[in-house]
Order: sequence, then C-alpha cells, then structure tokens
Amino acid sequence: MNYPIPASAEEILALRNCPVDEELIATAIAGVVKLARQNGLSLEELIAQVLKDDSVLDRVQRKWLSDLVTRAWEIVP
Repeated sequence: MNYPIPASAEEILALRNCPVDEELIATAIAGVVKLARQNGLSLEELIAQVLKDDSVLDRVQRKWLSDLVTRAWEIVP
C-alpha cells in the first residue's frame, strides 16, 4: 500500500487531499476500523455509525459497505 493506515481522525481527514482511488478508500476504511477498535467500539457499533443517516447510498450500496467494513474488521490488525 502506498498509504500508511491512519492512526488518528486527523490523518483520515487529511486523506481528502489525495486523489481518490481504490487504495485510498481501502486505507480510509482501515483507518476507521483501527480507530473504532482503539475507542472500544464493537463491529456492530462501527457499522451502525458508518451507515447512520446515509442518504447518499441506496440499500444495495449500504449492504456492500457493511460487508466491506466487516471484511476490513477481520483483516486489519
């Protein structure tokens, strides 16, 4: 990966300045998973937060994102 996994919310927000591609999205998701764990959140709580008030994604996209976060939870150290 060209990007290190973010270790803080500020580092995740700084990714906004990078060109968007699949690797950047994966890095951001890994950072969110890492921060959620550091804050003692469960996978279910994280998914609820990620999908909360999401008017941008339809039902199929929300399911896809939920599955992606779950897979990241299982992989990210």
